[in-house]
Amino acid sequence: MEPSTPTSPAHRDSGGPYRVAQWATGTIGRRALRAIVAHPELELAALYSHSPEKHGLDAAALCGLDAPTRVEATGDIEQILTRRPDCVLYMPQNCDIDEVCAILAGGTNIVTTCGLFHHPPSMDPDIRIRVEAACAVGATSIHSTGSSPGFITEAVPLVLTSIQRRLDSLAIEEYADLSQRNSPGILFDVMGFGSPPADFAGARLDHLRDSFGPSLRLLADGIGLPLDDVTAAGEVATAEHTFEIAAGTIEKDTVAAQRITISGLRDGHTVVSFRAVWHCGTGAGTGWEIRPTGWHLSVRGDAPLEIDMVFPFPLEEMAERSPSYTANRAVNAVAHVCAAPPGIRTVLDLPAINANLGRP
Repeated sequence: MEPSTPTSPAHRDSGGPYRVAQWATGTIGRRALRAIVAHPELELAALYSHSPEKHGLDAAALCGLDAPTRVEATGDIEQILTRRPDCVLYMPQNCDIDEVCAILAGGTNIVTTCGLFHHPPSMDPDIRIRVEAACAVGATSIHSTGSSPGFITEAVPLVLTSIQRRLDSLAIEEYADLSQRNSPGILFDVMGFGSPPADFAGARLDHLRDSFGPSLRLLADGIGLPLDDVTAAGEVATAEHTFEIAAGTIEKDTVAAQRITISGLRDGHTVVSFRAVWHCGTGAGTGWEIRPTGWHLSVRGDAPLEIDMVFPFPLEEMAERSPSYTANRAVNAVAHVCAAPPGIRTVLDLPAINANLGRP
């Protein structure tokens, strides 16, 4: 896909709202779409969907709003760019670099929940060169964010370390009971639940190291302790008996829980780490400490801290509430990314992202 020639400045030059295009209407995209419409400083300018059956439908029909937005879904990137949005909220399941470069070179900034751009030095050099060139052509910027990685691996730790003058280690643990998440494709096909433990291969560890490692490297850079290496280690627990979860059946002796640790090393010492403890409820015999769904952070230094951040709602509400944790931070980042200098921008480059819940 050839980049478009920009037809307008990348950043707004008026006092009006930022014009935002939503790209993709999956679980996170639909929640972001609703947040754009409700945001006091944003205006929905366009909507892209990969699904032909959604083309021509009003955005309200795709995200559960009553009042029509008069913005219809399209599958044509040129229609999106013709609307001259200030920013695209780019949230497809897979990141298409041709699309990204066309949007950026066409004069539109990007905030994305695709994790490719958390730490530019960790990117494939050829892809980084292409994206930065597109940013230069369009005078645009791109930023990766989300809840995990993102909020919990960057924003929160940077605040917690701001009261340290000596940091020995920072450990982030994520706990998630997925028994009520009705997403068979994610749980079984992507995460490997319900598969024989022997099939839980190193490729899964490599994927998570590639997903969380760049964010940990960015965090370490931000606190002045750049990493020498990032490693991944993991283990699984199997179902003691066959049982049902919202997504389907977990057969006896198949994977029902997984504990994966991504470690950032400096001089042979783990400086920062992220551990995911994801499980399908009480049917897995783990023997592990299982905390309530949420996060636990342990800071060891001259101002040590132990922090629990628990999701305060029943598991039955997880499917409805959890998309906000990822979508909202991306929506809230739009203004800062539109105002940023051209290039790949990380949390270290941007001001603190805030909610802006109403006009002054």
